[in-house]
Parts: sequence; structure tokens; C-alpha cells
Amino acid sequence: MLSNNRKYIIQFFIILVGVIYFFRLLYMQVIDESWALRAQEIAEKRKLITPPRGVMYDRNGIKIVSNKTYYNLMMVEAEIKYLDTNKLAKLLGWTPQQVKNRFYELRKGEGTYYNKHTHKRTSNYQKVRPYAFVKELSPEEIIRIVPHLDDFPGFYEEVTDMRTYPYPNGANILGYCAEVTQEEINKDKFYRPGDNIGRTGVEKVYENELRGKKGVHYIVTSALNNAIEPYAGGKFDTTAKQGPELRLGVDIELQVFGEELMQNKRGSITAIEPQTGEILAMVSAPSYDPNKFIGKRNITENYPKLINDPDKPLYPRPLAAEYPPGSSLKLVQALIGLQEGVITVKSGFPCNKAMVGCHNHPMATDIIKAVQYSCNPYFYYTVRRIIHKGRNKNFYRDAELGLNVWAEYMNSFGLGTKFETDIFGLRAGLIPNSKFYDKWYGHHTWAFSTIRSISIGQGEVKITPLQMANIVAIIANRGWYYTPHFVKKIGEDKAKIEFLKKHKTMVEAIHFDPIIEGMRRVVNEAGGTGSKARMKDIVVCGKTGTVQNSQGEDHSVFIAFAPMDNPKIAISVIVENAGWGGSWAAPIAQLMIEKYLKREIENKLKAQTIKETNLLNVKKKKDKYTIH
Repeated sequence: MLSNNRKYIIQFFIILVGVIYFFRLLYMQVIDESWALRAQEIAEKRKLITPPRGVMYDRNGIKIVSNKTYYNLMMVEAEIKYLDTNKLAKLLGWTPQQVKNRFYELRKGEGTYYNKHTHKRTSNYQKVRPYAFVKELSPEEIIRIVPHLDDFPGFYEEVTDMRTYPYPNGANILGYCAEVTQEEINKDKFYRPGDNIGRTGVEKVYENELRGKKGVHYIVTSALNNAIEPYAGGKFDTTAKQGPELRLGVDIELQVFGEELMQNKRGSITAIEPQTGEILAMVSAPSYDPNKFIGKRNITENYPKLINDPDKPLYPRPLAAEYPPGSSLKLVQALIGLQEGVITVKSGFPCNKAMVGCHNHPMATDIIKAVQYSCNPYFYYTVRRIIHKGRNKNFYRDAELGLNVWAEYMNSFGLGTKFETDIFGLRAGLIPNSKFYDKWYGHHTWAFSTIRSISIGQGEVKITPLQMANIVAIIANRGWYYTPHFVKKIGEDKAKIEFLKKHKTMVEAIHFDPIIEGMRRVVNEAGGTGSKARMKDIVVCGKTGTVQNSQGEDHSVFIAFAPMDNPKIAISVIVENAGWGGSWAAPIAQLMIEKYLKREIENKLKAQTIKETNLLNVKKKKDKYTIH
């Protein structure tokens, strides 16, 4: 009987031990993820291969963004033996303390892993994994280091690449890349510590395309982490695939020329191809060399300088600067008036300066002359008729309804809204509606007399330079536009489908011809305010604008398209603190049009004079800054 009890006891303990081992293995292999991860790390080494980013070309096939070879000094702590910190510091040009700090930074930078089952945190840092000890070494720097690496087991060089910009131009278009943050790593499994990601511009918007596809290389390793052979003979390896090339609509030579014209000035130039919506040039002045933002070291050195520059070279003026459009908005006001039937082509109004200030010119007896002379009272009367059309017997309700109709027309021209496009950093501008003024003045307490400044593009109306250029593209197209965009091809594919959708305004095509004739006269006939944009053999249609500036000299604005028939370029130019629209903006626009259409500049003295003129320090109103 005693022997039988002993037998059952032994069996019980055997079963108990088996159950304990079973549940322990179950915990280690199923519940506790860290054991599975460690087993995988010991069994096979998974190396991710990062491809070069896709390159970029301009509309003529000129490479404008490429990749350049750099090197990282890699380190595997488990393979380091008897590290001579002083000797390594001397080789790198560091102090011994900097070397020690770097080890600490790497451990801290990996963060920690939280096990939801054990509720414990462990470091993600692994001694058997390679880490970049020093990044972004140039070929000259790595050549100095490599011959001495035998003295430092556990350290080796790794080839990598970073962006390079053959032209020191277009920084506000192209953007830059920077090292990923931990938050970005957590959001997207594509990234690993030390990877780069598009931070602004085209680099950011097309990040998913440009980054390509990573490859994977598996190597079977021993318990000592020594490579034995490719895992499964390389059966599961994948090849890294470089991102597709991007073909931009930008003309890099036109971009370079525009930046030269705008040096030592504040403002912008935006040029669009009307028939496609492709942006030909987008100058933000002052600007900076995009090569200053290659790699962490350059960004760390140059970003603080640029962000603290009082002239704000990092501020994308064509996209984010919201200006009162001044007289350039009169073109849209005239089109709305014609469509609404409150005026006709033959409508004339007296130039009554008691109503609103104006310069001396003959009476605008029709809409064409009103555009040619840029008559303020004419558009005051026109917009008043749009707002107070008699839609309601209540005077204030009538103004409310009229303003909302006006705002809807403006929105159809892409004003007061953001374009759904591939341009980073856009702002919508401001087209006020009844709700806007209700917040200011109260419901049914305002009328046209309260908001009349909008009739001449002042007051609360705000428009970006990109929107100004698109207005001209719409007029050149007689009432339609494609969304302005940078990229025309992704690899062998065309631009994104949303950029190929034609947008129509609320104004019928029949109303555009008299406005275009007025724009032709602005540049090409006596009494026009944009004569400095005139060309000998190309008909330019334009409109000047002078943006009031309470803090100093007014801003010079000019918008135009050319040629008059079959337009190839639409452009907006803003030169801050440069006076009336015809003074500086008009001749700059003329030179840009000539450069794009003819590739050569006839009046080189004129171009050189503009390039050399410094308007950065103009504070008070002056007449001496002019160009002929």
C-alpha cells in the first residue's frame, strides 16, 4: 500500500513539473514577446537595406535634386574590446568626454520597451546591434579614419547617401530632409533610428514615393553572433528599390533668373503655365541655398541662423504671405459685375474722387477703359451694385445676400480656399462673407458703405501670390484652371489625377475678352499703368496693383500673362516696399516672361540694374527707386 502511494506521489511530481515547464514555455514563447525577439536575434540577423531617394528633374530634364555618397562610422558594442577612449577621441577630433557622451546618447535614443504582460520596461538598446556612432562623414573624412579602424574592433564604415542640390535655388519648392523623430518611427514601421524623412516642400509631400522600398538581407548567426551563411540561401532576401524619379513642371533656369532679380529684395515671383497648372517658377525672396540643409550637422548649424534672420528667408512668401491684392482684384470684380448683369461692357462711371481716391486719368466710359486706367470709383460703383442688387427689401439683408454671392464668385476663382495640391505650406487667404462681418459689427448692422474698401482690393481681403498668379491663369484660359502643382510626372506615370481635373469659375467665357483687352491696353497703350512690362514682339496683358502698407512704402504688385493669344505663362510679382505696381513689379514680370518665352534677355542693362538694386532697407515713401 505504501509503495503504491509512493508511486502516485512520484507520478504527481512528474506531471506537476511537466505542467510547470509547459506553462513556462507557453509564457516565454507566446505571452512574453521579448523571449521570441531575443531568440530571433540570436538565430538570424535581419539587415534592412535603405535605397537612395528618388531624384528630381525640372521640366526640361535637368537634374535638380540628386544623391551624394557619405559614410557612417558604425559600432557594435558587443564586439568592442578594450576601447582606448582617448585614442578614439583623437582620431575623431573629439574629447574623451564626447566619446562617452555618444555611447550614452545611443542608449537613450533607443528608448524603452514596455511589456504589457509583465508591466516592466526594458531598454531597446541591444549591444549586438549596429549603431551609427558618427554620421554624415564625407569621403575626405572617412579616408582619414578607415586606416586606423583595425585598432578599434567593433567599429566599421558604412556607405550611405544624402541629398545634394546641383543648383543653389528653389529651396522653398524642394524642401529638405531631416532625421526621423521617435514619434515618426512609432507611426510608420518603414523608418528606423537614423533614417531621413522629407521635412518640407516636395520632399515632404512626396515622401512615400521618394523613399522607395527597403530591402531585407537575412544571415544565420551563431550564439556568438558570428555570421554563418545566408538564411535559406537568400530565398527570403528582397532587393531595395529606389523611389521613382519626379519630373517637376519647374523651369530651373527661369527659377535661377527670378531669384537673381529678387536678390536684396523682399517679395515673390510665381509663374504658372495656364494650360496645365504646372508651376514654372516660384521665387521667395530672400531665399537660401538648399545645400545648407543637407544632413543633421548642417541643419544644426544653419537653421538657427536662418530662423532668426529678420528678413525671414525660411518664410514661403508665395504660399503663406497674405496681402491685400490692391487693384489686381479689379479684374475679378469686373468679371463678376458682367456675369451678374449689373454692368455691361459699355457701362461708364465718372471718376468721382469724393467717393474714393484715384489718380488722374480720362473718364472710364466703358469696362475696357476702366481696366486700362485702373479707375477706383468705377469699381466702387460696380461692387456696390453687386452687393446691393435688390435681392431683398431689407437694406441690410440685401447687403448680406449680395456679399455672400460675391464671396461665392471669389471662391470659384480659388480665392479664400486652399488648393488641394502637392504644395507644402499653403494658406487660404481671406475672402470675407456675411458671417465674417457679423462677428465684427453684428447681424444686419453693416452694408456696402461699411465694407467698400473690398471693391479696390483693400480692407479685409487677403490673397497669396500663388492665388494672384492663378487669377491671371484663369483669365488667360477664359474662365477655367487646373490646380497649380509642382510635379508633372512620377516615374512613368502622369501627375496625380486630382491635378488633371478642370475647374470652372462661375463666370461665363464670353465676359473675359473685354477684360483681356483692357489688360492689353494696361501694358501697350497710352494711359496704361503697366507700360514697363511692354515687349516689342510679344503682346503682354497685365494689371498693376499697389498694396497699401501702413509701416512704410507700399508694395509693388503686377500680374500678367503672355502671349495674348495662346498664353504660355501667367505670372504674379510682388516687391515689398517698392511703391506703385508699375515701378518694380512690372519690369521684373516682363523680364521673366521674356526669359521663359525667348530664353534670352535683350536689355541686359535693365536686368543687371534690377539685380543690383537693394530694396531691403526702404522704410519711407520715396520716388527715386524706379526703373525704365
